Parts: sequence; C-alpha cells; structure tokens
Amino acid sequence: MIVSEQNFWIPLLLTAGAGLATGIGSALAFFARRTNTRVLSFSLGLSAGVMIYVSFVELFRQADAALAAEWGERMGGALTAASFFAGILLIGIIDRLVPSVENPHEAHKVEEMDARPNHPKLMRMGLLTALAIGIHNFPEGIATFTAAMDDTALGVAIAVAIAIHNIPEGIAVSIPIFYATGNRRKAFLYSLASGLAEPIGAVMACLVLMPFMTPTLMGCILAGVAGIMVFISIDELLPAAREYGQAHTSIYGVVTGMAVMAASLILLR
Repeated sequence: MIVSEQNFWIPLLLTAGAGLATGIGSALAFFARRTNTRVLSFSLGLSAGVMIYVSFVELFRQADAALAAEWGERMGGALTAASFFAGILLIGIIDRLVPSVENPHEAHKVEEMDARPNHPKLMRMGLLTALAIGIHNFPEGIATFTAAMDDTALGVAIAVAIAIHNIPEGIAVSIPIFYATGNRRKAFLYSLASGLAEPIGAVMACLVLMPFMTPTLMGCILAGVAGIMVFISIDELLPAAREYGQAHTSIYGVVTGMAVMAASLILLR
C-alpha cells in the first residue's frame, strides 16, 4: 500500500491530538475548582457510544466486506470474527500485564488537588500510572491511525472519542506526581508524555504494517480495532462514567454518542 504525505500526516495529527488530550485532564486538575461530575459522566458515556457504534456499524462491517471479497462469505466472516476477538484479547492481555499499583482508569476528581502532601512514594505511583496509561494508549494510537488511513471522517470520530476518554487519565497521572513533587509543571509534562504513546503507535503502524498492507490485512486490522474499542468502552469508559455517580447521565451520553455518530455517518456519505 502506497502512503502519500497527506495520507500520513492527517492520521498522525489526529492520533497525536487524541493522545495529548491527557494534557487537558492535567490542566483541569490544576485550574478547575471542582469536578463537574455530570458533564464528565456524560462525556465518557458519549465517547463509549461513539466507539461502540463505530465498531459494530462501520469497522466490523467494512472488515467483513473486505475479507468476504477476498476469501468468500464464510471464510471472510470467520476471519472478521477471529480478528475482532483477537483485538479484544490483545487489549485484555495488555490490561493484565501493565503495572497495577494504581488503577489508571479509576475515577479521580480535581478536588483531590486541595490536599498537597509532599510524599516521595507517590512519585512512583504517578510514574507507574503514566506508564500504564502509555502502554494502554499504544494500541489506541494504532487503532486511530489505521482507521483514519482507511476513512478520514471515521478517524476524526474515533480520535475525538479517544481524546474524551484520555482526559480523566490525564488527571490520574497528574494528581500523584503533583502530590509527590509539588511541581505543577512536572506533573503536567508527565501527564502529557503519557499520551505520546498514541502517535508513537501510529508511526509504528505506518513503518511496520503499511509496507505489507493488503486488503486482507486491512480487513483484519479494522476488525481488530473494533474489538479494541469495544473492550475499552466496556472495561474503561462505562465503569469510569458510573463511578462519577451519574449512572443515568452516562447512559444518556452513550445514546447521544450513538445518535451523533449515526447522523454524522449519514451526512458524510
């Protein structure tokens, strides 16, 4: 597959923007006086709705069509399903292997910044959280980049959804590092750095996968990306949204995200 300059930079910029949204979470932790749990719960639900809808309605369907054209309906369907669950397995394994001292997806509130104990042990917790989020963000970068390579509009939707879900992760990194150092700048930079794994994942996808890209490989990747995003939605976004204490609000967000995504895809065709 030949990758043009435009075909490379637009997906890369989308992926970088999604990853660096961790910096928005860090900024919120430093400058917001209180957490608007309703808005955050709705936003996380909306992100999950976008991801779930895109995964099943667009990515899975595109993968199935591409693989059926290459391998026939039955074999193509089997490859699509296998790739979908392989994506779930990949992100599940990563989830189990990353450091677990601090759950990077646990809900945090900016009010936690009011207490400022200067405790060196918290630095390790913050760094492990940043590492865990960075490892999680790597396959997310591959997902955003490859989806944007196949369909820019779809890549934009996925990038926005992932950016929303990276905001609370930025808070999760900033809080313990700020506690440990008392340095806002250092906490912000570590939080921002944890999101750099996404554009790194995009570059790796381009360097490693694109020279060997075929319709079969692209179909398998799209189905795998669908599996990754469904897992993220179920394992991270929806539980986090409910932990902010706005269960019904998060469901409204899910439905809104699906509706917005459906309308966008219809209008963009």
